[in-house]
Amino acid sequence: MAGIAESLRVERAPAPIRSRVLDNLRQAILDRKLAPGQRLIERELVELTGVSRTSIREALRELAAEGLVTTIPNKGTIVAQVSAQEARQLYQVRSALEGLAGRLFVENATDAQRRQLMTSFRAVERAASKDSAVWLAAKDKFYDVLFEGGGNEALRSISNQLHARINLLRSLSLTRPGRAAEAVTELADIVAAITVNDADAAARACSRHVDNAGEAAFGQLALEAAV
Repeated sequence: MAGIAESLRVERAPAPIRSRVLDNLRQAILDRKLAPGQRLIERELVELTGVSRTSIREALRELAAEGLVTTIPNKGTIVAQVSAQEARQLYQVRSALEGLAGRLFVENATDAQRRQLMTSFRAVERAASKDSAVWLAAKDKFYDVLFEGGGNEALRSISNQLHARINLLRSLSLTRPGRAAEAVTELADIVAAITVNDADAAARACSRHVDNAGEAAFGQLALEAAV
């Protein structure tokens, strides 16, 4: 735990302490500085972050609601783990959802939303060389625009429910060398299909991006398992 003290330490600032504790812990999990299956001991987290036990407990409750930590009887709170089988199932569902999102965007998006998608894609391009937190935030914005433009609230709701579990895997896939550059190319294919109003091609490009991200994540899971 000592190696992550710098990233978890919460500095006193105007932003609400509980929000900063939550953000720091969430990012440590996504960056795998807090490893899957690792036990989270309140006393140690208090020492690492410099905040109260109450703030730690509130953050852990929120992380549990997001699916990033779980409580096991007689063991306590641990960082959530995603098995290879669960990962494949999640990516299968995500591939279908995002393929539909791409199709609906072509069919329903306004001109303003199309411009927003292009702007968000440019932000993704710029973020590709930065750390995973910046990259994932830029991608989240891209997908926010994509799903909003599709105009299907049920689809957005289902996708949001999967978001936390998938985030564990999204950050893992980015640890494969070259994956960020590949993803930019895949998103460019999505934008290109949308630009020419090809709903079928947009759906295929969206699903292909998810499938490729899944393969990257599966590979990294296998490497972790082998250690």
